[in-house]
Formats: sequence, C-alpha cells, structure tokens
Amino acid sequence: MKNYFSKTKEEVLSMFSVSEKGLTESEAAERLKKYGKNQLNEEEKESTLSVFISQFKDFLVIILIIASIISLISGNVESTIVILVVIVINAILGTVQHVKAEQSINSLKSLSSPKTKLLRNGEKIEISSELVVPGDVILLEAGDLIPADGRVIDSFSLLVNESSLTGESENVEKISEVIPKEEIPLGDQKNMVFSGSLVSYGRGVVVVTDTGMNTELGKIAKLLESTKQKTTPLQVSLDNFGKKLSMGIIILCIIIFIINLFHGVKILDSLMFAVALAVAAIPEALSSIVTIVLAIGTQKLSKENAIVKKLKSVESLGCVGVICSDKTGTLTQNKMTVKKVYVDGKVLEASGLDKNKIVDNFILKESILCNDATKEVGDPTEIALVNLADNYGMDLKEVKNSYPRLSEIPFDSDRKLMSTVHEIDNQIIMFTKGAVDSLIPRLKYIVKGNEVKEITQKDMEEIENANTHFAETGLRVLTYAYRVLDSKKELSLADEKDYTFIGLVGMIDPPREESKDAVAKCIMAGIKPVMITGDHKVTARTIAKEIGIYRDGDKVLEGVDLEKMSDEELKKHVEETSVYARVSPEHKIRIVSAWQSLGKICAMTGDGVNDAPALKRADIGIAMGITGTEVSKDAASMILTDDNFSTIVKAVTTGRNIYANIKNSIRFLLSGNTAAIIAVIYSSFAGLPVIFAPVHLLFINLLTDSLPAIAIGMEPSHGEVLKDKPRDPKEPILTNTLATSIMVEGIMIAIFVIVGYYIGYGNVQDGLKGSTIAFSVLCLARLFHGFNCRGKYSVFRLGISKNIFSILAFVIGFVLLSGVLFIPGMHPIFEISPITAKDISIIYILAFIPTIIIQLYKIIRYRD
Repeated sequence: MKNYFSKTKEEVLSMFSVSEKGLTESEAAERLKKYGKNQLNEEEKESTLSVFISQFKDFLVIILIIASIISLISGNVESTIVILVVIVINAILGTVQHVKAEQSINSLKSLSSPKTKLLRNGEKIEISSELVVPGDVILLEAGDLIPADGRVIDSFSLLVNESSLTGESENVEKISEVIPKEEIPLGDQKNMVFSGSLVSYGRGVVVVTDTGMNTELGKIAKLLESTKQKTTPLQVSLDNFGKKLSMGIIILCIIIFIINLFHGVKILDSLMFAVALAVAAIPEALSSIVTIVLAIGTQKLSKENAIVKKLKSVESLGCVGVICSDKTGTLTQNKMTVKKVYVDGKVLEASGLDKNKIVDNFILKESILCNDATKEVGDPTEIALVNLADNYGMDLKEVKNSYPRLSEIPFDSDRKLMSTVHEIDNQIIMFTKGAVDSLIPRLKYIVKGNEVKEITQKDMEEIENANTHFAETGLRVLTYAYRVLDSKKELSLADEKDYTFIGLVGMIDPPREESKDAVAKCIMAGIKPVMITGDHKVTARTIAKEIGIYRDGDKVLEGVDLEKMSDEELKKHVEETSVYARVSPEHKIRIVSAWQSLGKICAMTGDGVNDAPALKRADIGIAMGITGTEVSKDAASMILTDDNFSTIVKAVTTGRNIYANIKNSIRFLLSGNTAAIIAVIYSSFAGLPVIFAPVHLLFINLLTDSLPAIAIGMEPSHGEVLKDKPRDPKEPILTNTLATSIMVEGIMIAIFVIVGYYIGYGNVQDGLKGSTIAFSVLCLARLFHGFNCRGKYSVFRLGISKNIFSILAFVIGFVLLSGVLFIPGMHPIFEISPITAKDISIIYILAFIPTIIIQLYKIIRYRD
C-alpha cells in the first residue's frame, strides 16, 4: 500500500503525473484502458441452465431416477414417464423461484453515484462515475457520494460521513496537510477520502489514488469472495434424512428381492416387486412439496417487505438463535435528534422549551443562525439543530433572512468551535457553539431567568454535572454561548472569549420506534439480540438498554478487547455479551463465527459496506433495501425493502411456521408410505400376489398425496410459534416423536388396507379385486389423513375452514380417485377391476376409521 496520507499534495500529484487542472481527455482515455472502469467485480451469476441441473443433485431424486430406469427395463413405461415428469416439474419450480428472486434483487439495484464532477483539460465537467481514473482531480461538495479513493489537496470545511465503511455515524473532518506517520488506521487518515462515503458538509478538491477493486471498498469485496456461505439447517436435515431413507429403502428392496427369488419368483417379477417397494417407500413428492412450501413462504415474505434470495434461507430464519445487528440505520433511524436541553439550571426534554423566554429563544435562534445545514442537507448534528427550531415553528429561511450572517469563523477540530455574527435587536451578537471542554474556559457570564450574571464556580460545576449526565446517557453534547460585540467587524480567533452561557444541547441517533417491540418479541422467541457497532461504547450501551438488548449483568466489549482475545476466549464471553462497540469488519466475522461454534444459527443484519463479509458468513444475512449499500445486498440472503427491524420478527414467525408445516407434510407423506410398505412386505411374507402395482403407488404418491401435502404446507400460523425456543439446528428432521407418530399411523392405515385386500381377494382368490380395494382404501385413507397432519391439535380446535386448501385438496383427490374407479377406460391403465356399490361402502368405511381414531386421541390428549 502506498501511504498517500504521508505525502504532500505536490508529491501525490507528481506520482500521478497530473496538475491541479486535472488530466487531459487523452490521458484519461489511456488510463481507463490501463486501470479499467471504476466498478466492483460482480460475482459470476449461475446460469439458468446450471441452476436447473443443480435441482437433480438431491439424493432422493437420484434414487428415483434409478427406479425409473429399472422400471423402464422392466417394461413399465408408464411408471417411468410419471416419475420423470414429476422430477422435471420439481426442477422447473426450483429454477423459476431462483430466477424470480434474482429479478427482485436486480430491480432493487441502482447506481450508487451515477455522476462525478471533475476537472479535465482545466475545465469543470460531469461524467459517469465508472469513467473516473487514478489521477483525476475531482470536486466534492455537500451531498456527493465519493466515487473513488483519493488524497485531499484542498479542504474547505470538508466533512465526510464514512459510516458505510467504518460503521461510525459521526462525520470526519478532512484536511489537506501531511500526516507524518507510516501506518495509521483507516478512520484516522483524515487527508484521504474513500469510495462509498458521503460528503455531508463543505467542499473539497481530491486527486484520485485508487479506483474499482483497488479501493478500500474493493478490499471488502475481495474479503467477501473469500468468505464461505453456510449450508442451511433444512438442507442439512433433508440431505441426511434423504440419504438415510434411501439407504434403508435400498437395503429393504435387496432383502425383499432375495426373499422373492428364494420363494421361486422369476427374476423380472422380483425386480418389479422391488421397484414397487421403492416407489412405495420414496416420498416422490417431498422435494416438490418442500420447494413449493418454501416458494409460498418467500411470496408471503415479499408481501411483508422481505425479499429472500435463496428458497431454503426462509426456513433458516425459523431456527435463528442469535441476531447480530448493526446499530446505525438498522436499530436506529440514522438521523441525529435533540433529546435533552440544559438551560437556566434545569434539564428539559427537547419539547420542553418556551420560545417566549429570552434564553430559550436564544437557543432556538442559535440553532438556526450558527449553522450551515438545511432541513435535509448538511452535517447530521446541524440538521438535528435545525429540526429542533423547526419543531417550534421557526422557519429556517425567515430567521436567516431576518438576521443575516455578518461574519464567521468556521468549525475546526483544533478549536472545536463555530462562531457567527448577526445583528439582533440593534445589537451585534456573536453566537458560538462547540465542545463543552473548549467553551467552558471562555465563559464569563450566564443567563439566569431574564438576567445576565457573572458566572460562578458553582454554576461551572452544575454545567459540568449536566454535561456528565448527558454523556453517560449516550448523548452527544454541544455548548451554546453568545457575546455582544461593540461593532460590526471581521471576526478573529481573539474574539472568541468573554462569553455568556446559554445552555447545553444533548442529541443522539434515536432508536427506530418499532425496534423495542421487535427486540422484545425476539427475546420472547428465545432469540438473543446482539448489537454490533462502530460507535462509542457509552452511546451503544445507551441505545441497547433503551430498546431492551442490553440488560443488567450483560457485558459490553470494544474492538480493542476483541483484539486481545483468542477465538477460544471470545467463545467464553460471547454468550454474556450483548453489545460490541468500536469494531471492524473482521471483528464482526469473528463474533458471528464464535456464535456458530457454539452451535447457534446466527443472523446478521446491516446496511453498510463494512457489514457485508459478516452478512455472507452468517447463517442468514439480512440487508437493508433502502439505505443498504449494493455490496451488503449482494452478500445477504434476505433484503428488507422497508429497512424495518421488526420485519425480521415476521420473517422468523414465517420461517418457524414453514418448518412446522414441512415436518407435518413429511409426517403425512411418510405415514402413508409406511402403510404401503407394511402392506407390500406383508403380502411378500404371506405369499400373496403383489398387493399394489407400481402405477397404484405412483398415483397415490404423486397425485392424491401431493395436493394434501402442499395444503398442509400452507397451514397458517396459529400464533404460538414465537413462544417456542429456537430448535436445535443439529436436531434431525425425523425426530423420535415424529418417527413414532409416522410408524403408529402407518401401521393403523396398513391394517385397514390389508383388511380391504382380504375382503376383495375373498375365497376366489381374486388378486386384481383385492389389489383394487387395497389401493382405494390406501388412497382415500391418506386423503383423510391430510386433516390429521395439519397440526398437533384436532381439526375442530385448528378450525376446519381455517385452511381452505386442505378441503380443496381432499375434494380434488377424491374426484381423481373416483375417476380411476368409475371410468372404465382407466381400469387397464391403472390395473384395477370394476367394483360394486358394496365395495365402495367398504372402501369408505375402512378408509375413514383411522382418521376417527386419530382425531379422538387428539381431542383427549390436548384437552385444556
């Protein structure tokens, strides 16, 4: 790194072979070819085709493809076609959702700084920021977004907000003088400006030193490239579940295949039997249903102002145990606001002034007159003061026109004061505002009531006490004073003395109104909210305490503390620490990693460039859509389009509900499949004909099962999910409780399926008739079972009509089954025999009994 801050402006200009008049057009064109455009490299996007192909990598899908090949070899073309069609539909669904999410992100993108003012051929012109090259002399003024890194060669009270880069909300005063040091932190390079920062006040002339990926912003982008993204808990659970299920099915099929061969069954028939069992066991619709349920969840979230870039990230929200949030702009309004005023010996709320009192009126007038900001443009501190006066009906233009500025001494970091002169009521008055420690030694008088008195030691102590009180509550404090001058004249530093004290003004970047409620809901949900900020320790703790993040007994750590700690030491402190202050991007990644090493699913929210690496490292990164930088949006897995922290709580609720619904869908699919497996195995050991043809099981698994499973996935939240603690991410999706439910319900359905088979098989040993009734009982029983799997309570407590999709799914499934049974042309395709009215009544009764038993159990088990 070339330390441009330690070189004179002449040396820097010489290094880039440029004068203060700027480059010529030909020089700029050559440098553009050499250095490239002033833009960050974008991560190469996956093509739609590669996204589509990746959908086939699921282990269950691979097993299904193998089953379809065996089915084709066995001559069962229908089964092969149906399996492949469903697999392709699932892949299309996943691809469409991915593409739609990418389009949503692209629609949010906008050019950060489309135009830059600079000197070319000695003339001031405006060009696209991406055409800025090293050596360009750019002109900055209030409101400009800095397009590249550069060395300040002239500063006219230039103040720059670098919060997007450093996390610190306070402006940095820029200078043009040399800083004679070899290595200094970024925040102390006061003669340098950095890409992505905002000019909040003053003017400046800068020579560009680095563009594109060579800027400090570019270094963070490179850090992002080396930061790996985490696999979601649902991906891990489903992958493990799929592999275990598939291995179990393969082993079971091999055993059944060997048993059939041992019983003298032909090899091809034995193979077909094994395929029938594989088709019965594999929940073919599971991948599609998970994809659809997650897609529905993302659509719901988008309506609630959250865009999810990756489907499976939705569910990750459901098991988040920690939310690490940036303070500025995320939990706070990123807008300085006056909270307290010390005047006439009293501490008042900002709304407690009386503009009819002389001293109070002076505070309001000085807030406008000794100020260079407007209501919208300028230093955030000065904007806060303008807004204070505006709240009392004092119009900015009117006051400034009534009392024009006659002379001034601008603010500088050495004096920490700003002074302006105005004629008020035929008196020449100098208003001065600044730091308490700079102004107090210059005080001679104090306003008390309507009188001006000499200031006493006791008065000084009271002012100091008020200042200490303000500082301890995280307020940034300014002192107001004035002096009556003898005549109009140009001010000099020697005039800044013998002041009359008016008061103290305390301000802070206040929390968002909804933050406190959102934090309370997080805590209720068992989620630990953590504040990570580049701001000062006292300010951070004050805000954190106000919104409920910091509680008595919690620790507050600073970046310097983290530097001294090893990763193991940090791990020991992380659970007790709720606030981190003065931290860097590397610290944020360490904090996130420490929580992850404790087995917690960690979310990170933020809007600045400095948040991006941690957003990518977190299990789920949440960026702000309005104030967020493009780098943070690209790194995040979810974007809040309203920048509202409370939207996260809605997202957590949706995520938890989605996971519960997916588990209920799995319960529905596997309990039905278990019934089919038990019936197939029973028929094998009992020496009966194959109880189901593969096409029966495909019809059930892919058609009549899919709709109820999707309907279960759309079950609305019943308002209790936030009362549960976050689930353990290591917990398998198939818990002991769920496995027990699946097995018991599967056995129950299987019993009535086998009874139906025997009734149809009868004395004449009609295998086709027995298979038809068994197939019908299994299909209808599973349709009824969809109502059992909506939740843990009975349908009466859940509300029969609360999920209209369940009723719709049952009706469609019932119509499809009736079509297969009653349309003669369907019989050869689905390998079934004609049935009588008596058979129909038997099917309905046997299919409904398991649901009656399960619902009675739920009513008794969950009585209030």
